[in-house]
Amino acid sequence: MRAADLVLGGRTLTRGRVTGLAWLAVVVLFTSACGTVTAPAPASAPMATAAPHAVDPNIHKIQHVVVIQQENRSFDSYFGTYPGADGLPAGGVCVPGPGGDPCVAPYPDHADVNGGGPHGQRNAAADVDGGKMDGFVGQAAAARKGCADPTNPACSNSATSDVMGYHTASDIPNYWAYARNFVLQDHMFEPNASWSLPSHLFLVSEWSAHCTQHDNPSSCVNALQNPGNPPDFGGGARRRGAAAGSPPPAPGVPGAGPRPERARTSQPPIDAWTDLTYLLHKNSVPWGYYVVAGTEPDCEDDAAVSCAPVKQNAKTPGIWNPLPYFDTVKADGQESNVQSVDNFYTAAAHGRLPAVSWVVPSGPVSEHPPGAVSAGQSYVTSLINAVMASPDWPSTAIFLSWDDWGGFYDHLRPPTVDQNGYGLRVPSLVISPYARTGYIDHQTLSFDAYDKFIEDDFLGGQRIDPATDGRPDPRPDVRENAAALGDLTADFNFTRPPRPPMPLPVRPATTLTEGTGPTPTARPAAPTPGASGTATDG
Repeated sequence: MRAADLVLGGRTLTRGRVTGLAWLAVVVLFTSACGTVTAPAPASAPMATAAPHAVDPNIHKIQHVVVIQQENRSFDSYFGTYPGADGLPAGGVCVPGPGGDPCVAPYPDHADVNGGGPHGQRNAAADVDGGKMDGFVGQAAAARKGCADPTNPACSNSATSDVMGYHTASDIPNYWAYARNFVLQDHMFEPNASWSLPSHLFLVSEWSAHCTQHDNPSSCVNALQNPGNPPDFGGGARRRGAAAGSPPPAPGVPGAGPRPERARTSQPPIDAWTDLTYLLHKNSVPWGYYVVAGTEPDCEDDAAVSCAPVKQNAKTPGIWNPLPYFDTVKADGQESNVQSVDNFYTAAAHGRLPAVSWVVPSGPVSEHPPGAVSAGQSYVTSLINAVMASPDWPSTAIFLSWDDWGGFYDHLRPPTVDQNGYGLRVPSLVISPYARTGYIDHQTLSFDAYDKFIEDDFLGGQRIDPATDGRPDPRPDVRENAAALGDLTADFNFTRPPRPPMPLPVRPATTLTEGTGPTPTARPAAPTPGASGTATDG
């Protein structure tokens, strides 16, 4: 393999034309909860890019795109036993415990409230373990226990680790019903190999960065783990003696060891790079970002050691609601587009959904541990039912996914497209009157595919590309153009009339139980962990 080649999804691709500005290889080391120093994946080769593609003109039958983002579940933890999907390996798998402890095999866990495991950048690398996919049990065992705040993402919220547990069809019947009747994507990967804030930044902008000057995109540098955090989070506070907006210390400089004490600051992050709303506004495409009032369970980052939940609403920017911090949103006078989820239900009822909607939860309905699975499923069902009852249903596509893996086991090694990801695999569904019926999409996907679909549908294929979007920033690549990235139009059949809605009960009967799940099965010897499952055509 040549130095300019890149291995993606098990196949070697030759370096293509790099769009945008020159490849930026900025590597900043960050500290974990344990004080160890970790780094992003090396940026030794540019991302392989796909050749330009012709957009199916039938895509314009979709006039409303709704992206529903839930929290912290892996694909195998929700759909590992779904027939025909690339789920839990048929030959069995057993993930080793720490320090020679017995390995733990996947097991059905009907508990409504799970604990999960730590899920920052360091944890992602340890879980994947070079492709062996065998770090989950050890990471959960090393997580903090008995935290005063059960939402602390550095903690394991179960007395017994449950990261190897998985839910069944009877636990989450509505999610499986959507899969059976619409489209299940079994190779959807988190765009970044870290936690919630970078994931949500990628969702709306295809990048996670740290910037030092407002309205100056060139002041931004790549930040996989620690972009600018909200001031009401511990990570939003700057290091003592550091200037506002200054990036975390690089390796070998003071402060690069264990996380220093931080003083509270009112300084918000500077999000000066270009996001998708900039292009939507530029092309007069209406959008809305809908927020459920409540709390956000994540702390300063997902390797934090202590924190408390913070309040969230449409007027309170946060890790699940980052758009109000973007210079573009403020400059375009579109801060009011970030609004209460109540307005989403109202817009759906009156047939006034914008072209693009993002919908994010609050802690109790997010499925982020300790949020109950049942509460999240009911909330999501209510959103989908509202769209299905809307006059806009015949022209709508709903993309439902979970923002990161939450420390739960997944057997499939993530492909590497650049130094930021992909991250671990998450559940993902497509629900639309034009969606194929009972189809399993095996394409390699990430949330970048949502932006690509929106750009193809509403923007004539314009990308968030520094070379062409009129607002250049130093992002390392144009993620929508990744050669590995599939095309969501494959999930639709535009040749048939739109299907009628399929509303589901908001509170379905389930086999979910209160309390913690069963004790996982331990085995004295571990077979080779992370053996790949076999995908079949859907």
